[in-house]
Amino acid sequence: MAHLTARSGYHELVDRLNRFPQGAPPSDVLYEILRLLFSEREAALVALLPIRPFTAATAAARWGVPEAEARRTLDTLAGRAILLDIEHDGVQEYTLPPPMAGFFEFSMMRVREDVDQERLSKLFYQYLNVEEDFIKALFTRGETQLGRVLVDESVIPPELMLQVMDYERASKVVEEATCRAVGVCYCRHKMQHVGRACDHPLDICMTFNNVAASLTRHGYAREVDAAECLDL
Repeated sequence: MAHLTARSGYHELVDRLNRFPQGAPPSDVLYEILRLLFSEREAALVALLPIRPFTAATAAARWGVPEAEARRTLDTLAGRAILLDIEHDGVQEYTLPPPMAGFFEFSMMRVREDVDQERLSKLFYQYLNVEEDFIKALFTRGETQLGRVLVDESVIPPELMLQVMDYERASKVVEEATCRAVGVCYCRHKMQHVGRACDHPLDICMTFNNVAASLTRHGYAREVDAAECLDL
């Protein structure tokens, strides 16, 4: 295996995450979150992965291990929704999503026994709701914005509908998706564990296309058709 430096694998992983346009400002709380989601060995390995989608052969070369061993590790991480596994032109590829929207949310999109979700929720609440660096970096810094505004056509008067382009219609995103999935709402699940639950349904968090396909494959969401998705 490629030599892992004397630095903590978690520090290497934070450096890797901050190569994304949406990164994760270092803090003690962030390191606690990563320790719950990754072993130190996994953190060090993931830190070596490319930003763009990659194959098991690429990971094997970076890690200095046989391709079969690399694939087993990648499949294990995809099974925990740390990585996403996608098929591109008949080739199995993997990608590391950013923390948000990404593996932070995925860790709470189903009830799990393999991770302390109550502890994780409290750490997420501290990192996202109390500390300000992550949210400020996520929404206010840089040229690449996290969010995209979509229009709910049901609340727009008919005489104004011609002014809404298809790109801005939520219904078009749903109808044209290659895969649609619904899972447990990360935000509401997190708030349950910190004593701030609301009365809204949990089974509402939607993902689309390759992300939805990967999450449904590993049991983090359930696939739905366009009609159910629009109804939700």
